Amino acid sequence: MRSLNQRILVSASLVLLVFVVGTALTLDRAFYDSGKTALQDRMLGKLFLLMGEAEVDDHGRLVMPEELPGLMEFEHLNSGIYAFIADERNTQVWKSMSTLSIQIPFRASLPEGEKVFEQIELNEKPHFIYSFGVAWETEVRDYPFTFHVIMDSTSLEEQIDLYRRDLWGWLAVMGVLLLIMQMSVLRWGLRPMRQVSSELSAVESGLQESVQGIYPVELKRLTDNINSLINHERKHQQRYRNALADLAHSLKTPLTILRGAINTENDAQVMRALLNEQIDRMDNIVQYQLRRAATAGSSPGTRLIALRPVVEKIVNTVHRAYYEKYPKVTLEIPPEFCLRMDEGDLMELLGNVIDNAYKWCRQDITISASYEHDEVVIRVEDDGRGIKREELGKILERGVRADQSIPGHGIGLAIVRDIVEAYDGSLSIDPTRTSGAAFVIRVKR
Repeated sequence: MRSLNQRILVSASLVLLVFVVGTALTLDRAFYDSGKTALQDRMLGKLFLLMGEAEVDDHGRLVMPEELPGLMEFEHLNSGIYAFIADERNTQVWKSMSTLSIQIPFRASLPEGEKVFEQIELNEKPHFIYSFGVAWETEVRDYPFTFHVIMDSTSLEEQIDLYRRDLWGWLAVMGVLLLIMQMSVLRWGLRPMRQVSSELSAVESGLQESVQGIYPVELKRLTDNINSLINHERKHQQRYRNALADLAHSLKTPLTILRGAINTENDAQVMRALLNEQIDRMDNIVQYQLRRAATAGSSPGTRLIALRPVVEKIVNTVHRAYYEKYPKVTLEIPPEFCLRMDEGDLMELLGNVIDNAYKWCRQDITISASYEHDEVVIRVEDDGRGIKREELGKILERGVRADQSIPGHGIGLAIVRDIVEAYDGSLSIDPTRTSGAAFVIRVKR
């Protein structure tokens, strides 16, 4: 079942069904127990009235009056209530007139004070019998008797059946009403989800650029992440388009130079040098634009990466390329320090900055990382000849065309600049240093 609305509706309906059935069974049992208890109390009252009318002489003979005031049901046939009294030998010493229409069941005598209340079948109908054992005191001795009252439970069963019909009928009506209300509430509650789906369809069809509705707090983060992903993909596509456009534009100049040299240059040595120069230039342009286009950029789904292992890996790799130098590399990066960035972008970014530090250092390189408010700050410092103040702006200037970069110099920093900007960060050079250079990278946490 793929529909969220159907899943919730079916689940809620099952819960409602279990609740209604459980409630009905509980109420039904409570009503039955209440009716049974009321019948038991009524029969016990009849027993006490019957015992109040009984007399026992000194010889143990039970004497009952011919008329029983307050117990007239015992005097009518088929009244549905019967009584009989048995002695200690289970011999019936008295029975009511109403018992003439039934076969009195055998019941064992009970000890003094013991009560038994149970259901029996009598004339193929359900009845309840209440038996009470007593010991009648006389001057001679105590005589045990067992008083029995039988009552037809048909009226109780009829009341229970009527109650069950009413109970299940009303619960069914309430269940239907609750289900309708539940569907209405569910439809109202899921309306923001339908609105999100509608807006996403509009985004896919190009009718709008992002999810623009106002949503509950539970969906706010989802819609924000969707907009971030949409924005990220658009930026990525735009980088590809810009890179292709810049690549086509940048290759025009070296191709024009080569075409002109083929038609005008006669010196083979000069021609070879010009070809090598322009091929190297085109290779640098292609590498730069490919790296620029491949930059992933910030995305809500980007995972955290431990920075120190990446830096150590890059340092070990770059160290092999500059084997003639043995600079002291100091890492001031805590082992638990992490940042949210694509691993390929991070390797490309740090690889270029650390390679630059190796290229210009004399003896020392320091790489540090820290948190400043909501930013991650990475510093790569070297003790080289430094950068003149008048060159700072030129080095970090964002070129309009890629072929303005100097091979071996500007391409690496241009790649670093583009990667940092793709993560809404910044690249700067510490102007307070009197020697060497310190490149400072800032990106959002």
